[in-house]
Amino acid sequence: MPLTDTAREAERERIARHVLDLVKERGAEVPWSVAMSESGLTRARFESLFADYDDLFDAVAQTWFAPQLAVMEEVLASSLPPQRKMYEFFCRRFVISRERFRADPVFFNTLCEMGAANFERVRSYVDLADHYLCELIAEAQAEGFFAGLEIDEALSLINQMISNYTLPDALIYLGDKLTEQKLARIVDTMFIGLSGEAGADAAGVNALKVAS
Repeated sequence: MPLTDTAREAERERIARHVLDLVKERGAEVPWSVAMSESGLTRARFESLFADYDDLFDAVAQTWFAPQLAVMEEVLASSLPPQRKMYEFFCRRFVISRERFRADPVFFNTLCEMGAANFERVRSYVDLADHYLCELIAEAQAEGFFAGLEIDEALSLINQMISNYTLPDALIYLGDKLTEQKLARIVDTMFIGLSGEAGADAAGVNALKVAS
């Protein structure tokens, strides 16, 4: 009997969570054949849920990133002032990653390695975060922040300034050196000084000029 769309998505999520459990248990990416044999499903039913390994990986990634997507959308829909909204956009995702890292550093590192090895499969989540960030930048600019900068330029600058709080691997190397308090200072500094009003020779700074 064919599954309804709702039942099919629920079954895909169940298998994806099981695959994450297998990765945690074995400390390595789980091959397609193992995921199928450990799923408790017939080959035909498993293949009706997942067209191939990439499709399975997409389901696992969707399950893993679901909490981050939820908090981004929650922050985006909020009526917080621009500075606080930008801080919450980064901080809530950082806290999720930090809690996961502290709960099981080995598992967290394994998933980072999986993400790096399959980056083209997770690129859409990076692109979506950038899309949401562009919306936050536009909202901030409407209130006078990031003056003189194109949205794409502000996006690039902010991503580079905040990368330690968005790249999961940074937790592996920096650990407790990353804090909410430091993140708040970084966001405050961005809102105070990040602009293009100083001109092309010294965009966004008061006195420092970069030699061409």
